[in-house]
Amino acid sequence: MIRRTVNTLLAGALLGLSSLANAIDLRPFDASALAGLQSAGKPVAVHFHANWCPTCVSQTRAFDQMKSAGQLQGLTVLVADYDKETELRRTLKVRSQSTLVVYRGKDEVARSAGQTDPEALRKALAAAL
Repeated sequence: MIRRTVNTLLAGALLGLSSLANAIDLRPFDASALAGLQSAGKPVAVHFHANWCPTCVSQTRAFDQMKSAGQLQGLTVLVADYDKETELRRTLKVRSQSTLVVYRGKDEVARSAGQTDPEALRKALAAAL
């Protein structure tokens, strides 16, 4: 009886961990990471973030909720520093912080600027899947 209970608890814990391992991956922007993910045809987004931007902070909270909820498995969000990544901003024609550019491989499939509604952000990100 105890053994069955322990096995059930372990199986549940492993299942929970596996869903977290596949959850949305938030990490700092790296040009080679973006190129690699795009070349592999993976879903990826670039989030232009500024620490001084309250909208960006709200977006990050929404992304963190998506991460902990295990939504958008396999999607990587690369967080670009809006103030430092000026060449990337020019290349992607980003005019304001809090812009999200979403790709399925090398194809841009969604773009959002200033959006803080978690469901709208989730839908934009889901376009990459």
